[in-house]
Amino acid sequence: MSLPIPGKPVRGSKSGNHLMALFDLLGRSWSMGIIWRLQEGACTFRALQDRCESISPTTLNKRLKELTQAFLIERTVDGYSLTDKGKEIFLLLKPLEFWARNWAKEFENKEK
Repeated sequence: MSLPIPGKPVRGSKSGNHLMALFDLLGRSWSMGIIWRLQEGACTFRALQDRCESISPTTLNKRLKELTQAFLIERTVDGYSLTDKGKEIFLLLKPLEFWARNWAKEFENKEK
């Protein structure tokens, strides 16, 4: 799977709509999980794999390359860290955590 680039065909958009390109990238397995874990601070490949718990080394390597090419993470002397764009997207996604908790309560309430 190639890197989704705005202006070029991506999943869900033949024209490469910029939002669909972002959704394509973030919708790939572990993309958002990696961003979420890196907001905790820079870390090495192995430490990031531990933070992500069940991610395979192959998938982690692939996602790190894609997220680096997409300017969301960078390689530093400390390992991998979020770029300014990566921090920005995290701050935009962070409110979804509150929404998801409330959404989960709907399922809990239904089971009672």
